[in-house]
Amino acid sequence: MQRLRVKLSRGEEIKFISHLDIMRLWERALRRAQIPLAYSEGFSAHPRLSLAAPLPVGVTSEAELMDVFVLKLVSPHWFTAAASQQLPPGIEILGVYQIALSMPSLQSKVRYAEYRVEVETEKGPEDIESVISSLLSLEHLPWHHQRDTGRRNYDLRALIDALWLIDWRQPYCTIGMRLRCDSGGSGRPEQVASALGFTGYPQSIHRTKLILAT
Repeated sequence: MQRLRVKLSRGEEIKFISHLDIMRLWERALRRAQIPLAYSEGFSAHPRLSLAAPLPVGVTSEAELMDVFVLKLVSPHWFTAAASQQLPPGIEILGVYQIALSMPSLQSKVRYAEYRVEVETEKGPEDIESVISSLLSLEHLPWHHQRDTGRRNYDLRALIDALWLIDWRQPYCTIGMRLRCDSGGSGRPEQVASALGFTGYPQSIHRTKLILAT
């Protein structure tokens, strides 16, 4: 058996596809590509594929990671060529490499996700920098959002590792965000944008990096 780690991008064409549908898409594509997938054991066996961190609906990315277990050795080059022919527009394989079977699960290694978030604003760059500094100076930031299961209260500040201004071109600015992304909680860029005082939903949210524990 072999374990391959795949780095991939997800573009505008498929940004509104759910995580579950993305996994189904990958299963179909890899079967059509005749990749010798390994399957889980049990009554309802399924291909052993795992994404590092589900990408929220409406978000694009250049930094997704997925582990694929195969039954026999294949070259990363062959895997890339075979799978790429079966993938729809909007998904691109950026790299494939082999990792040890004994490595911890990919999901357990994710610590942070970085985003590039474009928002509409009337503020100038100095005011935006000041708002960012003020938020980062807080020890706590009580927050909540409504789920189907009810209201969830939490400390949004604990989910923010870093914020910075990338670009400003009136009436838009682009904010860089490094947010926590682990079993203890995941920061949501649109909520951080709201906490910074941007009233409208972001024009775009793009994940640029996933940071794994060393």
